[in-house]
Amino acid sequence: MRLTTLLTSFAAASLLIATPVLAGDDAKSADGLCTQNHPHRHGHGHRGMRGGMRLERMEHRLDAAVEKGRLSQAQADQFKAELRQLRDETKAQRDAANGQLSDEQRAQFKERARALREKVKAALQATAPATQGT
Repeated sequence: MRLTTLLTSFAAASLLIATPVLAGDDAKSADGLCTQNHPHRHGHGHRGMRGGMRLERMEHRLDAAVEKGRLSQAQADQFKAELRQLRDETKAQRDAANGQLSDEQRAQFKERARALREKVKAALQATAPATQGT
């Protein structure tokens, strides 16, 4: 008798807790992913758009540098083109290898990305305002 009472109370408590969850939120779709238009969330799950924001952040930084006069628009466009080319090559290699890059390929692409970041950094430092030491 005690087991039946325990199971009944557990079932009732579960339903009470689950009722708001079952009622749902209009912002959630049937598969559980948000369908609202968030500026940085694309509805691809936790790991769906891994490197997408990295490109957008770099482009935003380059645009900000152009606005501040630290880079010319031509330089920024050149860096953006190199960045896109690197991303496209990485994606093509990954697609050709069924989603997995070898350690050597991964290291090569990381080195190229690091070299590109260093090139951007050098271009920004060349036009950085001189600071007065005290």
